[in-house]
Amino acid sequence: MSAPAITVPAQSKPPLQTQTTVGNYFVSNYPPFSFWKPEYVGQVEAALERAPAPGTPLGIYAHIPFCRKRCHFCYFKVYTDKDAAAIRRYVDALVAELAMYASRPFIGRRKPGFIYFGGGTPSYLSVDQLRHLFGSMQRLLPWDTVEEVTFEAEPGTLTDHKLQAIRDLGVTRLSLGVENFDDHILEINGRAHHSKEIARAYEYARHAGFPQINIDLIAGMVEETEANWRECVRKTIAMAPDSVTIYEMEIPYNTTIYKQMKAEGRLVAPVADWETKRAWVDYAFHELEKAGYEIASAYTAVKDRSRTKFLYRDRLWAGADLVSIGVASFGSIGGTHYQNHHDFDPYVARVEAGALPIYRALTPTSDERLIREFILQLKLGQVSRAYFQNKFGVDLCDRFAVPLQRLRDWGLLSVEGDTVRINREGLLQVDRLLQEFFLPEHRSARYA
Repeated sequence: MSAPAITVPAQSKPPLQTQTTVGNYFVSNYPPFSFWKPEYVGQVEAALERAPAPGTPLGIYAHIPFCRKRCHFCYFKVYTDKDAAAIRRYVDALVAELAMYASRPFIGRRKPGFIYFGGGTPSYLSVDQLRHLFGSMQRLLPWDTVEEVTFEAEPGTLTDHKLQAIRDLGVTRLSLGVENFDDHILEINGRAHHSKEIARAYEYARHAGFPQINIDLIAGMVEETEANWRECVRKTIAMAPDSVTIYEMEIPYNTTIYKQMKAEGRLVAPVADWETKRAWVDYAFHELEKAGYEIASAYTAVKDRSRTKFLYRDRLWAGADLVSIGVASFGSIGGTHYQNHHDFDPYVARVEAGALPIYRALTPTSDERLIREFILQLKLGQVSRAYFQNKFGVDLCDRFAVPLQRLRDWGLLSVEGDTVRINREGLLQVDRLLQEFFLPEHRSARYA
Protein backbone atom coordinates (compact mmCIF):
# COMPACT_ATOMS: atom_id res chain seq x y z
CA MET A 1 0.00 0.00 0.00
CA SER A 2 1.35 3.40 -0.92
CA ALA A 3 0.37 6.69 0.65
CA PRO A 4 -1.20 9.29 -1.66
CA ALA A 5 0.42 12.66 -2.18
CA ILE A 6 -1.71 15.38 -0.60
CA THR A 7 -1.21 19.12 -0.66
CA VAL A 8 -1.76 20.81 2.69
CA PRO A 9 -0.96 24.30 3.92
CA ALA A 10 2.76 24.52 4.65
CA GLN A 11 3.78 24.75 8.28
CA SER A 12 7.17 23.54 9.50
CA LYS A 13 6.13 22.70 13.05
CA PRO A 14 2.91 22.28 15.06
CA PRO A 15 1.66 25.40 16.87
CA LEU A 16 3.88 26.33 19.80
CA GLN A 17 2.74 25.13 23.22
CA THR A 18 4.74 26.38 26.19
CA GLN A 19 3.16 27.22 29.53
CA THR A 20 0.93 24.74 31.33
CA THR A 21 -2.57 26.16 31.53
CA VAL A 22 -5.76 24.59 32.84
CA GLY A 23 -7.46 21.83 30.88
CA ASN A 24 -7.29 18.16 30.02
CA TYR A 25 -4.26 17.22 27.95
CA PHE A 26 -4.24 13.41 28.08
CA VAL A 27 -6.57 11.83 25.49
CA SER A 28 -8.07 8.62 26.88
CA ASN A 29 -11.12 8.14 24.64
CA TYR A 30 -13.01 9.46 21.65
CA PRO A 31 -15.37 11.21 21.04
CA PRO A 32 -14.61 13.59 23.92
CA PHE A 33 -16.44 12.91 27.19
CA SER A 34 -18.29 16.22 26.90
CA PHE A 35 -20.37 14.65 24.11
CA TRP A 36 -21.59 11.79 26.33
CA LYS A 37 -25.14 12.60 27.47
CA PRO A 38 -27.69 11.34 30.06
CA GLU A 39 -30.30 11.04 27.30
CA TYR A 40 -28.21 8.29 25.67
CA VAL A 41 -28.24 5.95 28.69
CA GLY A 42 -30.95 3.86 27.03
CA GLN A 43 -28.35 2.89 24.43
CA VAL A 44 -26.44 1.01 27.13
CA GLU A 45 -29.55 -0.93 28.16
CA ALA A 46 -30.12 -1.88 24.53
CA ALA A 47 -26.50 -3.02 24.14
CA LEU A 48 -26.80 -5.22 27.25
CA GLU A 49 -29.61 -7.17 25.61
CA ARG A 50 -27.57 -8.00 22.52
CA ALA A 51 -25.17 -10.91 22.19
CA PRO A 52 -21.51 -9.85 22.12
CA ALA A 53 -19.68 -9.54 18.82
CA PRO A 54 -17.79 -12.79 18.21
CA GLY A 55 -14.23 -12.74 19.46
CA THR A 56 -14.53 -9.48 21.39
CA PRO A 57 -12.41 -9.61 24.58
CA LEU A 58 -14.09 -8.81 27.90
CA GLY A 59 -12.51 -6.91 30.76
CA ILE A 60 -13.57 -5.55 34.15
CA TYR A 61 -12.58 -2.24 35.71
CA ALA A 62 -13.33 -1.66 39.40
CA HIS A 63 -12.94 1.87 40.77
CA ILE A 64 -11.81 2.14 44.39
CA PRO A 65 -12.27 5.84 45.23
CA PHE A 66 -10.66 6.00 48.68
CA CYS A 67 -7.39 7.75 49.54
CA ARG A 68 -5.46 8.83 52.61
CA LYS A 69 -5.06 12.29 51.03
CA ARG A 70 -6.18 13.97 47.82
CA CYS A 71 -3.21 14.88 45.64
CA HIS A 72 -3.27 18.50 44.52
CA PHE A 73 -3.09 17.43 40.86
CA CYS A 74 -5.68 14.65 41.12
CA TYR A 75 -8.78 14.89 38.91
CA PHE A 76 -10.27 11.48 39.67
CA LYS A 77 -13.26 10.87 41.91
CA VAL A 78 -11.75 10.13 45.33
CA TYR A 79 -12.82 10.38 48.97
CA THR A 80 -10.69 10.83 52.06
CA ASP A 81 -13.49 10.98 54.66
CA LYS A 82 -15.25 7.58 54.47
CA ASP A 83 -15.37 5.31 57.53
CA ALA A 84 -15.28 1.51 57.56
CA ALA A 85 -19.08 1.21 57.32
CA ALA A 86 -19.22 3.45 54.23
CA ILE A 87 -16.38 1.53 52.62
CA ARG A 88 -18.09 -1.81 53.24
CA ARG A 89 -21.31 -0.40 51.79
CA TYR A 90 -19.40 0.71 48.70
CA VAL A 91 -17.68 -2.67 48.24
CA ASP A 92 -21.07 -4.38 48.50
CA ALA A 93 -22.37 -1.96 45.85
CA LEU A 94 -19.52 -2.92 43.51
CA VAL A 95 -20.46 -6.58 43.85
CA ALA A 96 -24.18 -5.87 43.37
CA GLU A 97 -23.45 -3.79 40.28
CA LEU A 98 -21.34 -6.55 38.74
CA ALA A 99 -24.12 -9.05 39.49
CA MET A 100 -26.51 -6.94 37.39
CA TYR A 101 -24.18 -7.23 34.42
CA ALA A 102 -23.31 -10.90 34.89
CA SER A 103 -26.76 -12.18 33.96
CA ARG A 104 -27.28 -10.04 30.85
CA PRO A 105 -27.08 -11.42 27.27
CA PHE A 106 -24.11 -9.12 26.59
CA ILE A 107 -21.97 -11.27 28.91
CA GLY A 108 -23.17 -14.57 27.47
CA ARG A 109 -20.72 -17.29 28.38
CA ARG A 110 -17.72 -14.98 28.31
CA LYS A 111 -15.25 -14.74 31.16
CA PRO A 112 -13.01 -11.73 31.75
CA GLY A 113 -9.58 -11.86 30.17
CA PHE A 114 -8.23 -8.80 31.99
CA ILE A 115 -9.16 -6.96 35.18
CA TYR A 116 -8.05 -3.59 36.51
CA PHE A 117 -8.42 -2.19 40.01
CA GLY A 118 -7.91 1.57 39.81
CA GLY A 119 -8.50 4.57 42.00
CA GLY A 120 -8.24 6.37 44.15
CA THR A 121 -6.18 3.85 46.01
CA PRO A 122 -7.19 0.17 45.76
CA SER A 123 -4.51 -0.65 48.35
CA TYR A 124 -6.37 1.56 50.82
CA LEU A 125 -8.74 -1.37 51.41
CA SER A 126 -7.97 -3.81 54.19
CA VAL A 127 -7.01 -7.41 53.48
CA ASP A 128 -10.44 -8.59 54.63
CA GLN A 129 -12.19 -6.05 52.38
CA LEU A 130 -10.05 -7.12 49.43
CA ARG A 131 -10.74 -10.80 50.02
CA HIS A 132 -14.47 -10.10 50.17
CA LEU A 133 -14.37 -8.05 46.95
CA PHE A 134 -12.17 -10.42 44.94
CA GLY A 135 -14.00 -13.52 46.08
CA SER A 136 -17.43 -12.08 45.33
CA MET A 137 -16.37 -10.92 41.87
CA GLN A 138 -14.91 -14.32 41.03
CA ARG A 139 -18.10 -16.07 42.02
CA LEU A 140 -20.05 -13.89 39.60
CA LEU A 141 -17.62 -14.07 36.66
CA PRO A 142 -14.94 -16.76 37.09
CA TRP A 143 -11.33 -15.68 36.59
CA ASP A 144 -9.94 -19.05 35.48
CA THR A 145 -9.12 -17.66 32.01
CA VAL A 146 -7.90 -14.25 33.15
CA GLU A 147 -4.52 -13.23 31.72
CA GLU A 148 -3.86 -10.01 33.62
CA VAL A 149 -5.03 -8.53 36.93
CA THR A 150 -3.69 -5.03 37.53
CA PHE A 151 -3.79 -3.36 40.93
CA GLU A 152 -2.83 0.25 41.65
CA ALA A 153 -1.14 0.87 44.99
CA GLU A 154 0.12 3.78 47.06
CA PRO A 155 3.40 2.80 48.79
CA GLY A 156 2.38 4.09 52.22
CA THR A 157 -0.64 1.76 52.38
CA LEU A 158 1.38 -1.41 51.84
CA THR A 159 2.74 -3.92 54.33
CA ASP A 160 4.37 -7.26 53.67
CA HIS A 161 1.18 -8.97 54.88
CA LYS A 162 -1.08 -6.95 52.58
CA LEU A 163 1.18 -7.36 49.56
CA GLN A 164 1.33 -11.12 50.00
CA ALA A 165 -2.46 -11.20 50.28
CA ILE A 166 -2.84 -9.13 47.10
CA ARG A 167 -0.53 -11.50 45.24
CA ASP A 168 -2.34 -14.56 46.62
CA LEU A 169 -5.64 -13.08 45.41
CA GLY A 170 -4.33 -13.27 41.85
CA VAL A 171 -2.88 -9.85 41.03
CA THR A 172 -0.32 -10.19 38.25
CA ARG A 173 0.71 -6.55 37.74
CA LEU A 174 1.27 -4.27 40.71
CA SER A 175 1.46 -0.58 39.77
CA LEU A 176 3.19 1.51 42.43
CA GLY A 177 2.21 5.18 42.40
CA VAL A 178 5.67 6.54 43.25
CA GLU A 179 5.45 9.78 41.18
CA ASN A 180 8.62 11.21 42.79
CA PHE A 181 11.30 10.15 45.29
CA ASP A 182 11.80 13.48 47.07
CA ASP A 183 9.87 14.06 50.32
CA HIS A 184 9.49 17.80 49.72
CA ILE A 185 8.12 17.32 46.21
CA LEU A 186 5.76 14.60 47.41
CA GLU A 187 4.49 16.72 50.28
CA ILE A 188 3.98 19.97 48.38
CA ASN A 189 2.03 18.08 45.69
CA GLY A 190 -0.24 16.47 48.26
CA ARG A 191 1.04 12.90 48.08
CA ALA A 192 0.39 10.79 51.18
CA HIS A 193 3.54 8.64 51.09
CA HIS A 194 7.20 9.43 51.75
CA SER A 195 10.38 8.25 50.10
CA LYS A 196 11.29 5.64 52.72
CA GLU A 197 7.94 3.92 52.14
CA ILE A 198 8.74 3.49 48.43
CA ALA A 199 11.80 1.32 48.96
CA ARG A 200 10.09 -0.69 51.67
CA ALA A 201 6.98 -1.37 49.58
CA TYR A 202 9.05 -2.29 46.53
CA GLU A 203 11.15 -4.76 48.51
CA TYR A 204 8.02 -6.36 49.99
CA ALA A 205 6.45 -6.58 46.53
CA ARG A 206 9.49 -8.31 45.05
CA HIS A 207 9.48 -10.79 47.91
CA ALA A 208 5.77 -11.51 47.30
CA GLY A 209 6.58 -12.60 43.74
CA PHE A 210 4.45 -10.37 41.49
CA PRO A 211 5.09 -11.26 37.84
CA GLN A 212 5.17 -7.56 36.91
CA ILE A 213 5.88 -4.53 39.06
CA ASN A 214 5.33 -1.13 37.47
CA ILE A 215 6.54 2.22 38.80
CA ASP A 216 4.61 5.40 37.97
CA LEU A 217 6.42 8.74 37.65
CA ILE A 218 5.11 12.24 36.87
CA ALA A 219 7.31 14.77 35.06
CA GLY A 220 6.86 18.42 35.96
CA MET A 221 5.35 18.40 39.43
CA VAL A 222 5.14 21.55 41.55
CA GLU A 223 8.69 22.74 42.47
CA GLU A 224 10.34 19.87 40.65
CA THR A 225 13.78 20.67 39.22
CA GLU A 226 15.88 19.05 36.53
CA ALA A 227 18.30 17.75 39.17
CA ASN A 228 15.41 16.18 41.08
CA TRP A 229 14.05 14.59 37.90
CA ARG A 230 17.40 13.08 36.99
CA GLU A 231 17.68 11.63 40.48
CA CYS A 232 14.17 10.13 40.19
CA VAL A 233 15.17 8.47 36.93
CA ARG A 234 18.40 7.17 38.48
CA LYS A 235 16.58 5.68 41.47
CA THR A 236 13.94 4.12 39.28
CA ILE A 237 16.54 2.37 37.12
CA ALA A 238 18.41 1.21 40.21
CA MET A 239 15.22 -0.48 41.47
CA ALA A 240 14.90 -2.32 38.12
CA PRO A 241 11.10 -2.53 37.87
CA ASP A 242 9.62 -4.59 35.06
CA SER A 243 8.02 -1.50 33.56
CA VAL A 244 7.89 2.26 34.09
CA THR A 245 5.08 4.64 33.20
CA ILE A 246 5.78 8.36 32.92
CA TYR A 247 3.11 11.03 32.59
CA GLU A 248 3.53 14.76 32.02
CA MET A 249 1.81 16.91 34.63
CA GLU A 250 -1.46 18.45 33.47
CA ILE A 251 -3.92 20.60 35.42
CA PRO A 252 -7.58 19.68 34.70
CA TYR A 253 -10.37 21.87 36.01
CA ASN A 254 -11.32 19.81 39.07
CA THR A 255 -7.90 19.81 40.74
CA THR A 256 -6.79 21.60 43.89
CA ILE A 257 -4.06 23.36 41.91
CA TYR A 258 -6.64 24.84 39.53
CA LYS A 259 -8.80 26.01 42.44
CA GLN A 260 -5.76 27.83 43.84
CA MET A 261 -4.99 29.31 40.43
CA LYS A 262 -8.56 30.56 40.10
CA ALA A 263 -8.54 32.11 43.57
CA GLU A 264 -5.27 33.91 42.80
CA GLY A 265 -6.33 34.95 39.29
CA ARG A 266 -3.49 32.97 37.69
CA LEU A 267 -3.74 31.59 34.16
CA VAL A 268 -0.52 29.59 34.24
CA ALA A 269 -0.06 26.59 36.52
CA PRO A 270 2.90 26.55 38.95
CA VAL A 271 4.44 23.53 37.23
CA ALA A 272 7.04 22.99 34.51
CA ASP A 273 6.17 24.15 31.00
CA TRP A 274 5.48 21.64 28.23
CA GLU A 275 8.88 21.98 26.57
CA THR A 276 10.58 21.19 29.87
CA LYS A 277 8.33 18.24 30.65
CA ARG A 278 8.89 16.71 27.23
CA ALA A 279 12.64 17.17 27.56
CA TRP A 280 12.56 15.41 30.94
CA VAL A 281 10.56 12.48 29.58
CA ASP A 282 12.96 12.27 26.63
CA TYR A 283 15.87 12.14 29.07
CA ALA A 284 14.16 9.39 31.07
CA PHE A 285 13.46 7.35 27.93
CA HIS A 286 17.09 7.59 26.81
CA GLU A 287 18.38 6.58 30.26
CA LEU A 288 15.95 3.67 30.42
CA GLU A 289 17.01 2.53 26.95
CA LYS A 290 20.66 2.60 28.03
CA ALA A 291 19.63 0.39 30.97
CA GLY A 292 18.08 -2.19 28.62
CA TYR A 293 14.46 -1.02 28.54
CA GLU A 294 12.38 -0.64 25.39
CA ILE A 295 9.99 2.29 24.84
CA ALA A 296 6.60 0.65 24.30
CA SER A 297 4.33 3.70 24.14
CA ALA A 298 4.27 7.44 24.72
CA TYR A 299 4.26 6.73 28.46
CA THR A 300 5.82 3.29 29.04
CA ALA A 301 9.19 1.58 29.08
CA VAL A 302 9.42 -2.18 29.53
CA LYS A 303 12.36 -4.38 30.43
CA ASP A 304 11.23 -7.44 28.49
CA ARG A 305 8.44 -6.95 25.97
CA SER A 306 7.96 -10.72 25.58
CA ARG A 307 6.70 -11.10 29.15
CA THR A 308 5.78 -7.56 30.20
CA LYS A 309 2.29 -6.82 28.95
CA PHE A 310 -0.30 -4.09 29.26
CA LEU A 311 -3.35 -6.08 28.18
CA TYR A 312 -5.82 -3.64 29.73
CA ARG A 313 -4.42 -0.84 27.56
CA ASP A 314 -3.90 -2.82 24.38
CA ARG A 315 -7.29 -4.49 24.33
CA LEU A 316 -9.22 -1.36 25.21
CA TRP A 317 -7.41 0.52 22.45
CA ALA A 318 -8.51 -2.24 20.04
CA GLY A 319 -12.22 -2.04 20.95
CA ALA A 320 -12.61 -4.57 23.76
CA ASP A 321 -15.73 -4.61 25.94
CA LEU A 322 -15.23 -3.27 29.45
CA VAL A 323 -17.66 -3.75 32.31
CA SER A 324 -16.76 -0.82 34.53
CA ILE A 325 -18.08 -0.74 38.09
CA GLY A 326 -17.86 1.93 40.73
CA VAL A 327 -18.52 5.62 41.16
CA ALA A 328 -17.70 7.76 38.07
CA SER A 329 -16.11 4.81 36.26
CA PHE A 330 -16.01 4.56 32.45
CA GLY A 331 -16.91 1.45 30.46
CA SER A 332 -17.80 0.20 27.00
CA ILE A 333 -20.50 -2.34 26.14
CA GLY A 334 -21.04 -3.56 22.62
CA GLY A 335 -19.72 -0.33 21.13
CA THR A 336 -21.57 1.99 23.53
CA HIS A 337 -19.48 4.00 25.99
CA TYR A 338 -20.85 4.92 29.41
CA GLN A 339 -19.97 6.58 32.70
CA ASN A 340 -21.48 5.90 36.11
CA HIS A 341 -22.89 8.49 38.50
CA HIS A 342 -20.03 10.67 39.66
CA ASP A 343 -20.92 11.09 43.35
CA PHE A 344 -20.82 8.53 46.13
CA ASP A 345 -24.37 8.70 47.52
CA PRO A 346 -26.25 8.72 44.18
CA TYR A 347 -24.10 5.86 42.95
CA VAL A 348 -24.64 3.65 46.00
CA ALA A 349 -28.34 4.51 46.29
CA ARG A 350 -28.94 3.62 42.67
CA VAL A 351 -27.27 0.23 43.02
CA GLU A 352 -29.06 -0.52 46.28
CA ALA A 353 -32.34 0.21 44.49
CA GLY A 354 -31.50 -2.54 42.01
CA ALA A 355 -30.72 -0.28 39.04
CA LEU A 356 -27.55 0.23 37.04
CA PRO A 357 -25.93 3.52 38.16
CA ILE A 358 -25.19 4.82 34.67
CA TYR A 359 -25.14 8.61 34.34
CA ARG A 360 -24.26 9.31 30.68
CA ALA A 361 -23.44 7.42 27.49
CA LEU A 362 -22.66 7.63 23.80
CA THR A 363 -22.63 5.19 20.89
CA PRO A 364 -19.94 6.31 18.43
CA THR A 365 -20.50 6.00 14.71
CA SER A 366 -18.35 3.60 12.71
CA ASP A 367 -16.11 6.49 11.65
CA GLU A 368 -15.77 7.68 15.25
CA ARG A 369 -14.82 4.16 16.33
CA LEU A 370 -12.18 4.12 13.60
CA ILE A 371 -10.80 7.47 14.79
CA ARG A 372 -10.81 6.28 18.41
CA GLU A 373 -8.80 3.15 17.73
CA PHE A 374 -6.40 4.93 15.40
CA ILE A 375 -5.52 7.81 17.72
CA LEU A 376 -5.19 5.59 20.76
CA GLN A 377 -3.04 3.04 18.99
CA LEU A 378 -0.86 5.83 17.60
CA LYS A 379 0.29 6.33 21.20
CA LEU A 380 2.08 2.98 20.82
CA GLY A 381 4.39 4.58 18.27
CA GLN A 382 3.18 2.70 15.23
CA VAL A 383 -0.08 1.53 13.67
CA SER A 384 -0.84 -1.16 11.11
CA ARG A 385 -2.79 -0.04 8.04
CA ALA A 386 -3.84 -3.64 7.36
CA TYR A 387 -5.49 -3.88 10.80
CA PHE A 388 -7.81 -0.98 9.98
CA GLN A 389 -8.39 -2.16 6.42
CA ASN A 390 -9.50 -5.56 7.72
CA LYS A 391 -11.59 -4.25 10.62
CA PHE A 392 -13.16 -1.10 9.15
CA GLY A 393 -12.63 -1.51 5.41
CA VAL A 394 -10.71 1.77 5.36
CA ASP A 395 -7.19 2.70 4.25
CA LEU A 396 -5.76 5.06 6.85
CA CYS A 397 -3.83 6.95 4.18
CA ASP A 398 -7.07 7.74 2.36
CA ARG A 399 -9.20 8.51 5.43
CA PHE A 400 -6.57 10.66 7.16
CA ALA A 401 -4.64 11.91 4.13
CA VAL A 402 -4.55 15.56 5.17
CA PRO A 403 -3.58 15.21 8.87
CA LEU A 404 -1.07 12.45 8.07
CA GLN A 405 0.61 14.68 5.50
CA ARG A 406 0.59 17.56 7.99
CA LEU A 407 2.43 15.47 10.58
CA ARG A 408 4.85 14.33 7.88
CA ASP A 409 5.57 17.94 6.98
CA TRP A 410 6.21 18.64 10.64
CA GLY A 411 8.80 15.86 10.62
CA LEU A 412 6.94 13.81 13.23
CA LEU A 413 5.47 10.90 11.27
CA SER A 414 6.23 8.55 8.39
CA VAL A 415 4.33 5.94 6.39
CA GLU A 416 6.41 2.89 5.48
CA GLY A 417 4.39 0.23 3.69
CA ASP A 418 1.89 -1.15 6.18
CA THR A 419 3.16 0.95 9.07
CA VAL A 420 2.21 4.45 10.15
CA ARG A 421 5.01 5.42 12.53
CA ILE A 422 5.36 8.42 14.80
CA ASN A 423 8.93 9.30 15.81
CA ARG A 424 10.26 10.12 19.28
CA GLU A 425 9.69 13.86 18.94
CA GLY A 426 6.09 13.20 17.97
CA LEU A 427 5.58 10.55 20.64
CA LEU A 428 6.62 12.98 23.37
CA GLN A 429 3.76 15.32 22.40
CA VAL A 430 1.35 12.81 20.91
CA ASP A 431 -1.71 13.82 22.95
CA ARG A 432 -1.79 17.32 21.50
CA LEU A 433 -1.24 15.97 17.98
CA LEU A 434 -4.22 13.61 18.14
CA GLN A 435 -6.71 16.44 17.71
CA GLU A 436 -5.49 16.71 14.12
CA PHE A 437 -7.50 13.52 13.49
CA PHE A 438 -10.67 14.59 15.34
CA LEU A 439 -13.84 15.37 13.45
CA PRO A 440 -14.34 19.17 13.11
CA GLU A 441 -17.16 19.28 15.68
CA HIS A 442 -14.90 17.75 18.33
CA ARG A 443 -11.72 19.80 17.88
CA SER A 444 -12.56 22.90 19.86
CA ALA A 445 -14.85 21.25 22.42
CA ARG A 446 -13.92 20.81 26.06
CA TYR A 447 -12.54 17.29 26.33
CA ALA A 448 -14.12 16.28 29.65
